[in-house]
Amino acid sequence: MHRGFPIAAALCAASTLPSAALAQQSPWHCPEPALITGELTGALAHVRYLADDLLEGRAVATRGERCAGDYIAARFESLGLQPAGENGSWFQSWTVNSDDPHGGAVHGEARNVVALLPGSAPQGTQSVVIGAHYDHLGLGGFGSLSPDANGTVHNGADDNASGTAVLIEAARTLASGPPLAQDILFIAFTGEERGLWGSAHYVNAPLLPLEGTVAMLNLDMVGRVSDDVLTVLGTGTAEEWEDVLERANAAIPTPLDLRFNSDGFGASDHTSFYARGIPVLHFFSNTHPEYHRVEDDWELVNAEGMDRVTDLVTAVVREVVPASGLAALTPVEDAGNPHGVSASGDAGSVASGFRVRLGTIPDYSRESGGMAITAVRDGSPAAEAGIEGGDIIVKFGPHEIDSVYDYMAALNEYDPGDEVEIVVLRGEERLTVKVVLAAGG
Repeated sequence: MHRGFPIAAALCAASTLPSAALAQQSPWHCPEPALITGELTGALAHVRYLADDLLEGRAVATRGERCAGDYIAARFESLGLQPAGENGSWFQSWTVNSDDPHGGAVHGEARNVVALLPGSAPQGTQSVVIGAHYDHLGLGGFGSLSPDANGTVHNGADDNASGTAVLIEAARTLASGPPLAQDILFIAFTGEERGLWGSAHYVNAPLLPLEGTVAMLNLDMVGRVSDDVLTVLGTGTAEEWEDVLERANAAIPTPLDLRFNSDGFGASDHTSFYARGIPVLHFFSNTHPEYHRVEDDWELVNAEGMDRVTDLVTAVVREVVPASGLAALTPVEDAGNPHGVSASGDAGSVASGFRVRLGTIPDYSRESGGMAITAVRDGSPAAEAGIEGGDIIVKFGPHEIDSVYDYMAALNEYDPGDEVEIVVLRGEERLTVKVVLAAGG
């Protein structure tokens, strides 16, 4: 994907407060949103706040994550939504006690932020969940792809301040529009970066009955729409999804170029719901060179693209949930969970947990026929071997590669320093290169 994506004109109105004014915000207290967002509005304002250095990367069970959760709850309240957490609050809370030697210890309170837009039918009959995770990598370490950046704030503007921003704006649009028959539950999940903790907790302790949950729509990394392309994963989890998406896309002011991927499992929160048999969609503007790196900052998001994703998601909801009567989707039985995701929804980031790395950035809009590459990291083994963005990996050592999952399975069989022969397609040409794999991270 290209760098330098278009940014809405509102970007030019960013706050020009002197740095001293922001410095007066104590790191022990949540920063005042207006001091950060200035005259920005809509999704871009939410990204600007959530991805500010003062929130320290929003790692689960940290003070920055708590500030982010409070901000989201305040936005939901301002829209007239109902708190749908525990004891009449905006939060579903639990205690995290993790001593994972790989990811580092996490101890403290974690919070999903939950809001309800009630439907006209009796509450609890049916619901649609719209979700996005709001946590990120904090100060680096586990999950970071920035070398030597431990202790440096990872702001996660696209991952996933962007999805959280669209979640809030979708809530605004639906709350101000014609009433729907069924409940809409908006959930900002935490702990996704540590293994889908927040969504796994929700499906194990649902606030609305899972048997009445018609669908889950997931927003994760939707801030970098380029060339009008948006990937939608999970289209094979309900028979009607592709028709629903095509009608919804045709109804929005500026349609997107939608790329469908049928798989309902993946490294984001929709997996927790699909593992319980609920149809899902994951909206995704694809990976980019700043993914899980310190450079994923708010200036790079495409505000106009986020607005278009908001339009699409709300149009999908109105296609699925009628003004009266019951919603109708036909779930498709999963063919055996081929990617090894547990029923609890426990899955790590696609980019973490490997012993080795190649340095390629996958293109998730391609479902089969090889693993397409959007870009290659500078100085990586892939770059040194001459692999380029636009190439398609079709063989990795002795393994035929038809999808990103084949690639991940093959990668796990190697150790740092191993030399592997890789076959790529570049246009009509079939090339073979040799790569010495680096240590993962």
